[in-house]
Amino acid sequence: MATKRIFVITGPTGSGKTTVSHYLTTHYQMPQVITHTTRAPRAGEVSGRDYYFETPASFATKHYLEHVTYSGNQYGSSREGLAAAWEQAPLISIVLDTAGAVTYARELGEQAVIIYLEVPNEQALVARLTKRGDQPTRIEKRVASHEYRRDQQLPAGLSGHAHVIVNDEWAMTQRALDALVAQYQSGPSSVK
Repeated sequence: MATKRIFVITGPTGSGKTTVSHYLTTHYQMPQVITHTTRAPRAGEVSGRDYYFETPASFATKHYLEHVTYSGNQYGSSREGLAAAWEQAPLISIVLDTAGAVTYARELGEQAVIIYLEVPNEQALVARLTKRGDQPTRIEKRVASHEYRRDQQLPAGLSGHAHVIVNDEWAMTQRALDALVAQYQSGPSSVK
């Protein structure tokens, strides 16, 4: 039986975390851990698929491995969600901000495969946020936030643990992801 691993996808807003997560799900049948949030759904998002959209009261009833407040909304990943995803497959994924990724690295050790996505050009990040449909005022608020600035660089808590992938060209990102997943698909004897 393969060792259970969670691919933790992190990086700045607009760096391609959701795209990478979808790629891992589509090409490697890697279930995504569904996280919880109190923010309103964006156009096309569905509760139970993209997030569990919660009220502040319902958010407080879950058992979290980590949770944060980001741009005035709460986000968290529940222990129940992690277990449910591992029931589907030994390799699963989750999208987290850098603070959450540091928690996963600390709490799960080698079981957490941290992927930090970098996009060196900040204007490219802003363009991605605009393209995905975020409102200009929300983009300005987000880019000015402490969390946005924090996520622009690899945190000390991930140094030596994270696999840094520059996500400027999708074909190169795919090759880097394929090589990384291959290390963990061979079973527990190949990677400790």
